[in-house]
Amino acid sequence: MNLQVRTTREGRFLLAALDGELDHHSAEYVRGTLDWEVDQQRGTLLILDLGGLAFMDSSGLGVILGRYRKIKSQGGEMAIANVPRGVDKVVQIAGLHKVMHVYRTSQEALREMKGGLS
Repeated sequence: MNLQVRTTREGRFLLAALDGELDHHSAEYVRGTLDWEVDQQRGTLLILDLGGLAFMDSSGLGVILGRYRKIKSQGGEMAIANVPRGVDKVVQIAGLHKVMHVYRTSQEALREMKGGLS
């Protein structure tokens, strides 16, 4: 598999950084990893850092949208950050920016989402 998921927690915040290719070969692994992490704490605030992605197809979009729906149903929030140029084209065409916040960096996302909790 050509994908790694690195996760870190800061309170309710879960930062998940993806490195590699998010496609039909890796989608189930990413889905399972993120679901397990989200299930550890209801109301998770997930920041999905896509900066390490070299490629993403419609399976990757499905993973992202599915995690968004799951987190929202548990009272959490989700954003994506650090979207590479090639992946951004897929994100824009799919309209993800209309569904969730898209930030330039994970740090910006964390700062903005923390500010929204105040």
